Amino acid sequence: MERLSILVVEHEEAIRALLRNLLTGEGYHVTVATCGEEALRLAGANAIDLFLTDLRLPDIDGLVLLERMLRAHPSLAGIVMTGYGTIDQAVRAIRIGAHEFLTKPFDLAHLLSVVRKVADAVTARKGSQPARPAGREPHRFGKLVGSSPQMQAVVEFIGKVAESDSTVLIQGESGTGKEVVAKMLHAASRRKNRPLIPVNCGAIPENLLESELFGHEKGAFTGAAHMRIGRFELAHGGTIFLDEIGELSPALQVKLLRVLQEREFERVGGAKTINVDVRIVAATNQDLEAAVRDKRFRQDLYYRLNVIPMTLPPLRDRRGDIPELVAHFVDLFNASKQTAIDGCTLDAMAVLVDYAWPGNIRELENMIERLTVLKKRGYLDVSDLPERLLQRAALPEPDGEQFIRINGQGLNLTREIERFENRLIVEALRQANGITSKAAQLLQLNRTTLVEKLKRKGFSPKAHTVGV
Repeated sequence: MERLSILVVEHEEAIRALLRNLLTGEGYHVTVATCGEEALRLAGANAIDLFLTDLRLPDIDGLVLLERMLRAHPSLAGIVMTGYGTIDQAVRAIRIGAHEFLTKPFDLAHLLSVVRKVADAVTARKGSQPARPAGREPHRFGKLVGSSPQMQAVVEFIGKVAESDSTVLIQGESGTGKEVVAKMLHAASRRKNRPLIPVNCGAIPENLLESELFGHEKGAFTGAAHMRIGRFELAHGGTIFLDEIGELSPALQVKLLRVLQEREFERVGGAKTINVDVRIVAATNQDLEAAVRDKRFRQDLYYRLNVIPMTLPPLRDRRGDIPELVAHFVDLFNASKQTAIDGCTLDAMAVLVDYAWPGNIRELENMIERLTVLKKRGYLDVSDLPERLLQRAALPEPDGEQFIRINGQGLNLTREIERFENRLIVEALRQANGITSKAAQLLQLNRTTLVEKLKRKGFSPKAHTVGV
C-alpha cells in the first residue's frame, strides 16, 4: 500500500525532530516546515495527505494556516497542536475543518493513535470516494461559518449529539445550512467512514420516491428491467439524510414509520425483508407541528423523527455573521473563478448587514458569486449591489434623521437597535479613516469597547473597507 505523506509544521526544532522521527518510524513519509508560509509552499509542491500544525507559528496563526491549507487543498486532513489550548480554539479549529485538536504536552502513544485514526479515514476516503469537483464542495461538506452565539451553540450541540445514533430532526428556513449540519453530524459520528446518503424528498416525483428509498425488484413495474438497491440499503452502516421530509405522501409516511420503528423494509415488488443499520437525519423548512394539526403529517411519524430536534436560526437573526460569511464566500469564489476581489467597502457591508436575506445563506452565497464574477477585482461597493438590497434602507425625515415605521406586525427592537448601531459605527469609522481610537472618540466610547464590538460584529477597522 502506498505510504501516506504527512507534513509537520512546528517552529521548535526539538519537537519537529521528535515528530519526524516518530512518524517516519511508523512508516509515514514525513516532510517538515518551520513556519506557515513554508508549509503552504511545500503543500503546493508535494502530494500531502495529512498535516499537523502548531497553533503558534512565527509568521501566521495556526488556525489561519489551517483555513488557507484546506481552502487550497480541500482533500487534506488537518490536526492542530498547541500548548495553550482553550475550548474556544478547539471549537474554531473543528469548525474550520480540523480532524483533531491536541494539547501539549501530549502523550506520544495518544498522538500516534490520533494520527492513525485520521490516516485510516484518509485511506478509506481515497479508496472509496470519487474525487470531488473544485469550487463549492469543500464548503458544502465542510463547516458552518459564523462566530455568533447562535452558531457557536449549533456547533456545540452538534458535538454533543453527533456520536449518538438517535434520529435528528433539523428545522429551519430554506438556505440556513441544514444539509451542512447533516454532513457535520455524520463526519463527527462513529459512522463517518461509512456512507452518508442524501435524499431530497421534495425533488423526486412521488411515483419514483418509494423505489429511490427502498429499491425495487426486476419486473416490479413497467420499466424495471433490473433489480435496484435503494438509498436505505446504500446507507447501511452509515447515515441517511432525508431532506424536505415534510413533502412525503401519506403512503410513504407509513412506510418510513416502519423503517424508523423496525429498521426493516421490502423492496418494491419484493417479498424478502431487508434489515438495515442506519442513522436517520431528517430536515424540513415546514412547521411539522402545524402539519400534524392539519392532518398533513402523521403524528406518530413526527414523534419518531423529533427525537433530537435542532433549529437553525435564519440569517437575519445572526447578522453579526454576515461579514464573516461574505469574506468566506469571496475567498471561495476567488479560488474557483480566478478573480481578485479584495473585500467589501464599509458602505456596502452596511447594506448587506441591513438586508433581511429571505433566502438566508444560500441567497447571500449566490449574491457574492454573482458580484465576484461581474466585478472580477477590487472592493465590492454599494454601486455593485442590486437595487432590491438598496431599497431596504430607512427613509430620511425632513430634518435628515433616520426613522423606522412600525407596521401592524410590529418589529424586533433588539435587531433594529443593532442595525442602527452598525450604521453609526460604519459612519464613525469612515469619518475616522479607519482609525479605531478616533472613531471611538466620535462615538464617545473607550477604544477597547469599540474594538470588542468590531470583533463581535466581524467588522474590520481598515479604512473604508471590510477585507477578507
